[in-house]
Amino acid sequence: MSGYESEPLINVGILTDKKIKFELYGDFSSYGFKHFFSGRYEAEIVNDRIVCKGDKDKIEITDEIIFEPQDTEIESFLIRDVVIGVKFHWERKEKQRFTHSLKLLKENGNIVVINIIPIEKYLMSVISSEMSAKCSMQMLKATAVVSRSWLLAQIEKSKQIKSEHSDYKTMHRSEEELIKWYDREDHKLFDVCADDHCQRYQGVTKMTSDAVRKAVEQTAGIVLLEGDKILDARFSKSCGGISESFENVWEPVKHPSLSAVYDYKFIADDYNDDFTKEENAVKWIRENPPAFCNTSDPKILNQILLDYDQETKDFYRWKVEFTQNQLSDLIKRKSGIDFGQIKDLIPVERGFSSRLVKLKIIGTKKTLTIGKELEIRRTLSETHLYSSAFIVEKYGGADGVPEKFILRGAGWGHGVGLCQIGAAVMAEQGYQFDEIAIHYFKGAVLKKIY
Repeated sequence: MSGYESEPLINVGILTDKKIKFELYGDFSSYGFKHFFSGRYEAEIVNDRIVCKGDKDKIEITDEIIFEPQDTEIESFLIRDVVIGVKFHWERKEKQRFTHSLKLLKENGNIVVINIIPIEKYLMSVISSEMSAKCSMQMLKATAVVSRSWLLAQIEKSKQIKSEHSDYKTMHRSEEELIKWYDREDHKLFDVCADDHCQRYQGVTKMTSDAVRKAVEQTAGIVLLEGDKILDARFSKSCGGISESFENVWEPVKHPSLSAVYDYKFIADDYNDDFTKEENAVKWIRENPPAFCNTSDPKILNQILLDYDQETKDFYRWKVEFTQNQLSDLIKRKSGIDFGQIKDLIPVERGFSSRLVKLKIIGTKKTLTIGKELEIRRTLSETHLYSSAFIVEKYGGADGVPEKFILRGAGWGHGVGLCQIGAAVMAEQGYQFDEIAIHYFKGAVLKKIY
């Protein structure tokens, strides 16, 4: 197991753009410069160099610059036009304030904005960015442990990939199949990004709760371990009744503590969870089985769902309708492939939660099997379909070309690991944070490593 003598610093990618507008509140130093920096700045690439123009000064740097505050408790910096919810239905721009160090890095004609910050400070913002700071203390503690474990596992994995010089593949493509997953291939310049691709991190603006601070401080250094390794713990909004196994969403590697879990105190007798048989998936998704995350309690949902998340109400069981023209046009635009008119969407492989791992799209011009779950969700939605746990209903039409498709689905997100809404319900019912964590990560143990 990787041991840490002290709390580590992490690099968080905030924004990549041609021009960056930022403000330094306080006195910031930078290596190689004798004076302090403060005030408003614009940074852009000019003649292959980073040029920062302020109210009082102008500096040029070849590749990167780091601005470090004199006092991290009272000084901060603000970044304008930070995009949040990238490619989701709530995508928007915000100005966000951060503490600790600001790093500007040149890459392919763009400037990459990175926040260098201690992990526990980062977690205080992540937890408040991912959910309301009004959550119960046990839910906040469980989330802190999961987020900390995930982050440190990602850093360890990146180190391993670099040390082994391995070619990390995330796609298999042939004439018949396109199987792709999205994980560690995107971030080479920093440890994690600030958006939903990793964990929402929106700076000190989101550090609004004394409860969040206490939850992070009281669990500082505690992670989930699987054997002697930090567990690559994950979480999503709603598993839909059963969590999914890691290998069905990301790389084909089994992790015993990231296997499917029934999200309740017992398994409902009325359901068969062998989803290799489509009739079992149909029954599961059409009906309303008991689960911790099967709740409409506004008190609980207001804890987990932030303002823009509450635009989604039907997360446990949901329905989406398409006309033939809507669906064929959508799939063509999102996949870049002209399938012609869509004749059928056929489940090829389902995971343990009923989420589709592979889906065959049959068109009048083209037939192709796609996967994994996020590729399916992106292909069948302008942003992201709530989950890939869905069944397909076809209506009307002639010559085998339906007029309308209805997708009936379950859950919100990839479904692996901790189910946020389910965990919130457990906390309200009196479960402690360690009980919540072990419910979702069977066989894992909690340990303080720094």
